[in-house]
Amino acid sequence: MFKAIIESDKLKETIEAVSNIVDEAKINLTPDGMSVKAVDPANVAMITLNLKSAAFEEFTATEGELGVDLNRLNDILGMAEKTEIVEIEVDEESHKLVIGMSGLTYKISLLDPASIRKEPKVPQLELPASIVLSGSDLKRAVKAAEKVSDHMGMGIDGEIFYLEAEGDSDRMRLDMAKDQLISLEPGDARSLFSLDYLSDMVKSAGKSNEVTIELGKDFPTMIKFQIADGNGEVNYLLAPRIESD
Repeated sequence: MFKAIIESDKLKETIEAVSNIVDEAKINLTPDGMSVKAVDPANVAMITLNLKSAAFEEFTATEGELGVDLNRLNDILGMAEKTEIVEIEVDEESHKLVIGMSGLTYKISLLDPASIRKEPKVPQLELPASIVLSGSDLKRAVKAAEKVSDHMGMGIDGEIFYLEAEGDSDRMRLDMAKDQLISLEPGDARSLFSLDYLSDMVKSAGKSNEVTIELGKDFPTMIKFQIADGNGEVNYLLAPRIESD
């Protein structure tokens, strides 16, 4: 069983964070909240998301899982005003998700969880460098890098966090000293990443006041931020592009 009431903006940011990586997902339900673990078809990007029951106005759920078409759900939630209250419930008989808002009622078919790609095993990484910055600064750097290349490097040089991109003829670099960041734990770190994926990730991360980036040398990066007024957390994992000599 599943029945919940939540502000539309909290539900939107939750669904959007996942749909930036995959088109469909398995949502795991417990009495304490919901969670998602998913990896994109190319095995380059992964998301783990947890949303506590405290993020909801009301929340009732038993242990279970829902298969959801995220694009369809996003389309419907786009009809809701920012602070509008949305009611969601599973109709067990019809196997549909019922969504109610402002007198509108939608019923969308749920997917068979078994038809959705198996949840990934989340690797345990101990990355040497940690950077905390505003989401807007990260988004700005990604947008600037897109002007010159299709990939962006992130690394540490002393006590400077840098983001750089180089194309055939143009180059972009942004240096952020420790006092320009929320916090910095320097370490040996420099990796190159696809801007296609970073651009999708900053659609959500860019709205956060604080984004944590963990980096290593030619290792995946972890990008973490909170949602739903601190009652939820998103963790993106992005594999690096290995530079050829």
